[in-house]
Amino acid sequence: MSQPTDNHCQYGVQRPNLGWEIRYNGGTFVVTQDLPMHYTLADKSAIEAIKTLFCQTFTDSEGEAEGQLIGQLASDLIEQTHNDDLFIYIAAEGEAVVGAILFTRLHYPCGTPVFVMAPVAVATSCHGQGIGQALIAFGLQEIKAQGVEVAVTYGDPNFYHKTGFVPVDTQTIAAPYSLQFPHGWQAQSLTGEALPVLKGPVTCVAAFCDPQFW
Repeated sequence: MSQPTDNHCQYGVQRPNLGWEIRYNGGTFVVTQDLPMHYTLADKSAIEAIKTLFCQTFTDSEGEAEGQLIGQLASDLIEQTHNDDLFIYIAAEGEAVVGAILFTRLHYPCGTPVFVMAPVAVATSCHGQGIGQALIAFGLQEIKAQGVEVAVTYGDPNFYHKTGFVPVDTQTIAAPYSLQFPHGWQAQSLTGEALPVLKGPVTCVAAFCDPQFW
């Protein structure tokens, strides 16, 4: 699966945000910032900035141990995952990375192109500005263009439903491991059709092969 290569900036594909509408599944996000904001496809050269963002953001919200854990997870996902199985999207304000999401492939027996969106972070100082929702919408739009048919995530349904995700059970879409918080397992179709039933066994990328992340 190739990744888009047009309009490269330091981190990847550059998209201006001021006054830009981002659409997904019939919904619309309009984000206006005081400073220029770019939503970009990043490459692995951004690993340190992304790791730092995840470390700091999760430290602020969950404590230092969680910050170190998720920061290292993000780093491992970027370092260890083949390019065909990974998409990295960031929100950049000038040279500063203020938001990041990672999509990695899930392999199902049926062969449907499925990616899991995790982890996700927006700098604490930028919360409440719509950056996270806009970045997710941008990322979903981009992976859809690359042929991905289903996106799943694992987190707070109160937030992710704003970007088109709906709760699903593991009988409908199998998870790689037993879930500690089953209500956080969510998905959305990127094809305009109903979500398919995706039976296991399902495998995730190597960095996610640890029950503590599930």
